[in-house]
Amino acid sequence: MYLYVKAFHVISIIAWMAGLLYLPRLFVYHAYADVGSQQSETFKLMEVRLLRYIMNPAMIASWVFGLLLLGYYGVINWSVDIWFHVKFLLVIILTGYHMVLARWRRLFAQDQNAHSAKFYRFMNEVPTVIMVVVVILAVARPF
Repeated sequence: MYLYVKAFHVISIIAWMAGLLYLPRLFVYHAYADVGSQQSETFKLMEVRLLRYIMNPAMIASWVFGLLLLGYYGVINWSVDIWFHVKFLLVIILTGYHMVLARWRRLFAQDQNAHSAKFYRFMNEVPTVIMVVVVILAVARPF
């Protein structure tokens, strides 16, 4: 059963990361659109659907399957596996980033965006950097 839980954890992480990488990119384009334009309204619809139907369920599944993996004896040696503590902290940060994206989406929906396209372009790199570190920690277990 462990391998199935691990497989579903990886699948849900892939879906969650896809959303974390795509939503800020939509914000980049949305920031260029005129308020009230058809283009702006289309972006609002795309953003809400991405968040509600892909990102939120994928984040929840990632957490559920990840926590289930912790239930398997011997998967983590809590006194030695420092890599896991760092990885867990980064997952908490990604969850916070997800919540910030949800807030920005609500501001776009209310036509109250306060950031530039350049800002969202920069913020789009945050999950990429965290993803690279998390994968290295989980695969190589450097410490």
